[in-house]
Amino acid sequence: MTDQPTVRIAHLYAHFLNIYGDRGNILSLSQRARWRGIGVQVEAIGVGQEIDPERFDLYFIGGGQDKQQLVIAEDLLRHARSLQAAVDCGAVVLAICGGYQLLGHYYKPHNGPELKGVSLIDAYTVAGDRRMIGNVIVRRPDGSTLVGFENHSGRTYLGPALEPLGRVVSGNGNNGEDGLEGAVSGTIYGTYLHGSLLPKNPHLTDELLAKALRRRHPDIVLAPLDDSLELAAHKRALSLPA
Repeated sequence: MTDQPTVRIAHLYAHFLNIYGDRGNILSLSQRARWRGIGVQVEAIGVGQEIDPERFDLYFIGGGQDKQQLVIAEDLLRHARSLQAAVDCGAVVLAICGGYQLLGHYYKPHNGPELKGVSLIDAYTVAGDRRMIGNVIVRRPDGSTLVGFENHSGRTYLGPALEPLGRVVSGNGNNGEDGLEGAVSGTIYGTYLHGSLLPKNPHLTDELLAKALRRRHPDIVLAPLDDSLELAAHKRALSLPA
């Protein structure tokens, strides 16, 4: 009898940070794993709960408005050391919009105090005067594209050594100024792309899955899937106006 590979996913603040349907990213990760015969365990981690850095292979944080970020920012800060320990052991982090902002050093909203981030990445965010809304196309360093939808007024700026997820082909991205979108640091991924991101970008979903699984199964290779429907959705999104 062989052991079935299993990916363990922690969905942080699932009830607070899901205003743009970001739970679809969890569904996409889970289904693409199950189609390959890979087990999936998803646990919601709420305010006041603890994180065991040895337990989870992938941590997901969705997006929210300022009022939701105020609720969870202090609680997330409690987990800074645990999240860093998990990443140091190969765990993957995917954070969207508000979650992405709190991966950095701080987020300064229009009103209220500065929200301290967990400093997993060298970045910071300040609220801008213009809301950036619309479809986004991003080209990654390997030439592949990502599609999604952005809706944020925060402007995120990356440190000099931090790599972006990609460059903006259409849309605003991190701040509407430097042409960059998202951030990648090892197994840490941050982005403003909603929509949900992963169902229309199966190649990124598999990239995250493979890295998460290799934490415990270093030799695992993901079997190919029939992505005709996903790629059709991706192609359609490439033609949408920004």
